Amino acid sequence: MVGVRKLFYGLVLVVTLAVLADFGAATWAEYRVSRTLREGGELDADPAVTVHGFPFLLQVQRGRYENVEIVADGVHTEALGDITVEANLIGAHAAASSLFDGSLRTVPVDVLFGRVMIDATELGQLYGIPDLQVSAPPASRSDGTGGSGGSGRTTAGAVVLTGTVPVGPLSATVSVQADLILDGDRVHIVASDLYFGPEGQAEFTVPDALKPTVLGLFTTVIEPQDLPFGVLPTSVEARGSRIVIEGEAHDVTIDLTEVRQSA
Repeated sequence: MVGVRKLFYGLVLVVTLAVLADFGAATWAEYRVSRTLREGGELDADPAVTVHGFPFLLQVQRGRYENVEIVADGVHTEALGDITVEANLIGAHAAASSLFDGSLRTVPVDVLFGRVMIDATELGQLYGIPDLQVSAPPASRSDGTGGSGGSGRTTAGAVVLTGTVPVGPLSATVSVQADLILDGDRVHIVASDLYFGPEGQAEFTVPDALKPTVLGLFTTVIEPQDLPFGVLPTSVEARGSRIVIEGEAHDVTIDLTEVRQSA
């Protein structure tokens, strides 16, 4: 029995050390990549880099990493203030030597997902509506409750915007449903109707004569945003309280020093 216990504890120790070694190697590699991204992209802070999949060292041996996730918060832009920039490198290829010594620059990637995430606060700055709130309406919404003249149609890429705006001589909290339209690399947010569903918090019914003016206050254009590694936008949608602009590319080689290709 004593021998069995020693063998058991020995195996536990070996497994524990192996896991710690794997975790330590992954942490160091993530740090080296993060520093390269920060310096090349002139970011104010180290982005979070996570190499998903276990064991990490097996991925190192193969030279292919299942999913490398990059998240950079507080990336400054002139038009929108601080936004979040994210990327997922699905099937990233890199040699162990360059990964660990910090010399890694170019990375072949099977599939690249890049996105920017714009919070309601930043979008409110663009609109000039400080208390702007963003939410996604239910995908099945087609009840015709979009206010006076509502069409009841469901729009893929719709968003509910709520904020305090001038309504004639008064200021009132109004909710509108808007369409998110990707036009090249620009995003058009076009308010299509008033909204009185559960996601909105409208406190005021807008007279028909003032409705076009109010809808115009919630209509704008988001100028092209710098998606990670120059990927072109392919979709836009509301996720929770954010507007997410996302792009996808296949079989590309990225430069880690160009996570942002423009200031």
